[in-house]
Amino acid sequence: VPLLREQRYVAMKNHTPVTEFLLMGIPYTKGLENMLFVLFLAFYFLTLLGNLLILLAILTSSNLHTPMYFFLGNLSVFDIFFPSVSSPKMMLSLVGQSRTISYPGCACQLFFYHFLGCTECFLYTVMAYDRFAAICHPLQYTVIMNRRVCTIMTLGTWVGSCLHAAVLTFLIFHLPFCGPNEVDNFFCDIPVVLPLACADTSLAQTVSFTNVGIVALICFLLILTSYIRIVVSVLKISSSEGRRRAFSTCSAHLTSILLFYGPVVLIYLRPASSPWLDSVVQVLNNIVTPSLNPLIYTLRNKDVKLALRKALIQGVHTCGV
Repeated sequence: VPLLREQRYVAMKNHTPVTEFLLMGIPYTKGLENMLFVLFLAFYFLTLLGNLLILLAILTSSNLHTPMYFFLGNLSVFDIFFPSVSSPKMMLSLVGQSRTISYPGCACQLFFYHFLGCTECFLYTVMAYDRFAAICHPLQYTVIMNRRVCTIMTLGTWVGSCLHAAVLTFLIFHLPFCGPNEVDNFFCDIPVVLPLACADTSLAQTVSFTNVGIVALICFLLILTSYIRIVVSVLKISSSEGRRRAFSTCSAHLTSILLFYGPVVLIYLRPASSPWLDSVVQVLNNIVTPSLNPLIYTLRNKDVKLALRKALIQGVHTCGV
């Protein structure tokens, strides 16, 4: 810590602003670069393939043109872009390419990471409300979740996320950075970039982490409220088969929520920071989870599997002709 303060003091005195950052990668993985590259590339390929297949099924099947699958399609778009924020740069560094990232590039990584992360948080909240409307108000469902409401919710999700990410990015990058420039992770995020600023970061740290915490907490409480109402309604169903079917429609969504909120709590809402643990959790959040969502939403979903099978068969016949 004293050495870091001395470096900052000298840099501020000489007025040498940082023009690029050095991404240090995942700690304690020296000698494992080739294995990690193959592993991460496989996950990234599965993520792209799985989510593109879900989009194909939703777009080509009229049976899936419902609010539930409309929001699932948005989630698939998110799962394509989210790992693309950090994975390509990380994989290039694993095969010996430069680990440096420009100052604007670092700012863009932070912006898009929080833009897409907040979008996922909002989408899960909207999807929980959609399940609440479908199970608790089945007769009014098509009126409650009409096309106009779905469009407004989706636009609100993306616009709100953009504002959230813009505020966070401004808070971090309006601070002066004059060295050191080593980022203790494989991409730029608030916990690893903010300590590099050569100015008082207490305000930016308080506001940014409060912002992230409030957004995550409000979304979680709304999701919890929706599912409490869902559970109460399902328990009133007389037949065990009806209860099983109602719960099965929510199981995939609940699994994805747990996979999303676990990393958020570990990274942003715990008092002490550990570079190794942060990197491992970020790998799970950025690379592994987006590849699992297609499996979670299709393994037990007969409608998606049937639509995908029809689309693939139709594609094969078209290519054969």
